[in-house]
Amino acid sequence: MSKTQIPTGGIADDAISEEHIDATAITGTTALAAQPAATDEIIISDAGTLKRLDIKHISNTPAFEATLSSNQTVTDENNVKVQFDTEVFDSDGKYDNSTNHRFTPTIAGKYFVYTMIGCNSGADNQLHTMNCRIYKNGSAYANSHFDFRTNYARFATGTTTAIIDMDADDYVEAYVYIDDGSGNGNVQSGEYSRFGAFRITGI
Repeated sequence: MSKTQIPTGGIADDAISEEHIDATAITGTTALAAQPAATDEIIISDAGTLKRLDIKHISNTPAFEATLSSNQTVTDENNVKVQFDTEVFDSDGKYDNSTNHRFTPTIAGKYFVYTMIGCNSGADNQLHTMNCRIYKNGSAYANSHFDFRTNYARFATGTTTAIIDMDADDYVEAYVYIDDGSGNGNVQSGEYSRFGAFRITGI
């Protein structure tokens, strides 16, 4: 096999193009058969300069979802943090399910945040009003409100969603407000209550 000597001074910038490179040099010979890991890398052109990019920078993470392991009793007519203590998933370990029950993504971006809270009164026809709230940094950010005072209820599920700009140290929590005529309202566990978020890429 003949050999070509590299000229003195190196190879010119425009000397190698796609017709001179076998496709396997770029695509490789082994297909990735699973979801890429967060630290797996791809190559992109940044204004003509080739750079490595971790998959995590173009994935919808950090992300999490949590539920309640049991019903949570709520102080009547107070804004109460819902203590979602059971993680369904937590991609980067950014949700605190044991102490503060909050999501602190540590990566700046826009996040889709959602919560669904099932509120049960202590007796029939005693649920007067309820609010299902998302808090950012300790203050109410988004809210859904139900008022049953002309036709009292027993149970209701509130759902609130928001797209929130978050810096590295911002955090979000889920809160509920229940006005229960019996004074014994609670948040229902299981399929009735959820809290989650994920980073939105591309915007």
